[in-house]
Amino acid sequence: MTSQILAVITVDKASIAGGAPIFIEPNKERMQQTAFTLEKIMDAMVHEINEDTLIIVRHK
Repeated sequence: MTSQILAVITVDKASIAGGAPIFIEPNKERMQQTAFTLEKIMDAMVHEINEDTLIIVRHK
């Protein structure tokens, strides 16, 4: 099984870097809204890395 990180959504800009698209949100509520919208659009799953960061992953 191969998994791919499609996006990172966070409220903590300083702790994130990398090759996936990064969405910086002003608060945790907006972070959740963005993550769940992207999850539906990308047909993928949201996973919590920590309370300030979520990732969107497609599992194959």
